[in-house]
Amino acid sequence: MVHKLKLEELNRIDVETFKKVEKIPLIVILDNVRSMHNVGATFRTADAFLIEKIILCGITPQPPHREIHKAALGATESVDWGYESDINTAIQDLKSQGFDIIGIEQTSNSTMITDFIIDQSKKYAIILGNEVDGISDEALENIDVFLEIPQLGTKHSLNVSVCGGLVMWEFAKALK
Repeated sequence: MVHKLKLEELNRIDVETFKKVEKIPLIVILDNVRSMHNVGATFRTADAFLIEKIILCGITPQPPHREIHKAALGATESVDWGYESDINTAIQDLKSQGFDIIGIEQTSNSTMITDFIIDQSKKYAIILGNEVDGISDEALENIDVFLEIPQLGTKHSLNVSVCGGLVMWEFAKALK
């Protein structure tokens, strides 16, 4: 007989163990994301896929905050994160550490994520932009590749945290 697993049956690791486990070589940058719910949901997804770190930039709200915690459900305690006021400073720092910078944005030269080959020998940082304006214009020239998620309906974009979840899963599958 099928039953839903109880929490104790899921055998999840605790925060201390999470901190010690090898992470997926992926950093998520939130560029001027306004919604605390999107921030919290991104933390929760990053925890689920063992993402290395989140960098919050610009006006993106930072933990601790009750509204972030509501969606994160404690993931702000497990996932490493930092804040950088200037997105280009964050990008240059990551480039100096050997990360390829991937903008998740619809641009004149974006590649469909389904056509992008994720190289297991590389380290990646993905940038998710503002809910209305996308990635900051001043950051565009510093991004190595732009990826787009195929969309078949009438809407031209996805919610930031949904988009982030899809992209984190694609990279986690390829890099684990």
